[in-house]
Amino acid sequence: MSASPASVAAGRGTIDDPSSLAARYRTVRARSIALAAPLSAEDAMVQSMPDASPTKWHLAHTTWFFERFVLGAQPHYAPVDPQWDYLFNSYYNSVGPMHARPRRGLVSRPSLVEVLEYREEVDARMARRFEAGDLDAQDARVLLLGTHHEQQHQELLLTDIKHALWCNPLAPAYRGDLPHRTGPATPLRWIARDEAIVELGAAPWPQAASFAYDNESPRHRALVGAHALASRPVSNGEYAQFVADGGYVNAELWLSDAWTLLQAEGWRRPLYWHEDGAREFTLAGWRERDPHAPACHLSQYEADAFARWAGARLPTESEWELAAADIAVDGNFVEGGALHPQAASDPGSGLQQMFGDVWEWTSSAYTSYPGFRPLPGSLGEYNGKFMSGQWILRGGSCATPRDHVRASYRNFFAPPARWQFSGLRLARDAG
Repeated sequence: MSASPASVAAGRGTIDDPSSLAARYRTVRARSIALAAPLSAEDAMVQSMPDASPTKWHLAHTTWFFERFVLGAQPHYAPVDPQWDYLFNSYYNSVGPMHARPRRGLVSRPSLVEVLEYREEVDARMARRFEAGDLDAQDARVLLLGTHHEQQHQELLLTDIKHALWCNPLAPAYRGDLPHRTGPATPLRWIARDEAIVELGAAPWPQAASFAYDNESPRHRALVGAHALASRPVSNGEYAQFVADGGYVNAELWLSDAWTLLQAEGWRRPLYWHEDGAREFTLAGWRERDPHAPACHLSQYEADAFARWAGARLPTESEWELAAADIAVDGNFVEGGALHPQAASDPGSGLQQMFGDVWEWTSSAYTSYPGFRPLPGSLGEYNGKFMSGQWILRGGSCATPRDHVRASYRNFFAPPARWQFSGLRLARDAG
């Protein structure tokens, strides 16, 4: 990696300003604790499916990241507990073996108390490093990356515990006091754009001023054909029409793999929609479904089928990024406290809800950009090795931290995944 950038956007930390980096570290670490606070030790251990992880594991793994890649970079560093290197490694094969992901919920020891003590100890060691001023440029880069990594796990903490609570026959709420704002959705309009050759992606970090993951780079030219995007995401009410029209039993609407999965799993409505047709499960428990709010917890298969039913398609990630490039990153994020998508409150004439509320599925497979280079060393495993069988989502959700996303941000999941706050925005070809 080459020289550090001069600055990063306010609130995102700067690798050449130890005080801002320390402040960001403390803020991010405190938010993880706050998000876990409503949960009991029993809640924090449960793992409801192989793709999810226990809250306790999220708290420990994000701590392990800093210990392994920042503190552990010092010669002769003594880890808090050497055995935890095996327990809390996620997928870094170059670091060493790891506990199998589907069995993370079986790890009753260390206890939640011990994991919280582990966080406190690593934070104390990091504080001493900040105070001593002995973080070199490489340490600072990895530390800033680590804060964004932890923000990803904060969203996963919420989506994973939501699935676990939904699996509980009592359907308990994560928090019963979450605000619940409803309102009419704005009429769906189409925003057209002419064909153009454009620059997309992010300049490689840290040469560039702003943080971006390696999979967002490099900047590159792309031909984007004439097209139109819907002004807002698809609403619950619109998706309910698809369900009522037999969308889940019409084989013509579904890709082959999707139809096979549909029959095997018996899907007939989105995840968390109640069979009574009126309610949906939220982090506040069962609530009446708002027909105007963006539909969420849809797989890429469901998003694609709905688009076919609607006589449209999903946008490409190039179309999405081009549209979002000049839009301020603002919206319904985790900081707003709703922790659920809401109908747009601004009846503006342009594109709405490009950021926040729901991740928006695209029709683009997760592949590398021309000239892509992963980060050197073990951190090169972070993104690049997953460029197979995954599809791109854009824009962030109601569970995403606001300062974690940007127009070039590339989220990715396998097409059957539906436990994330994922929805869709329609696109269509020009004419």
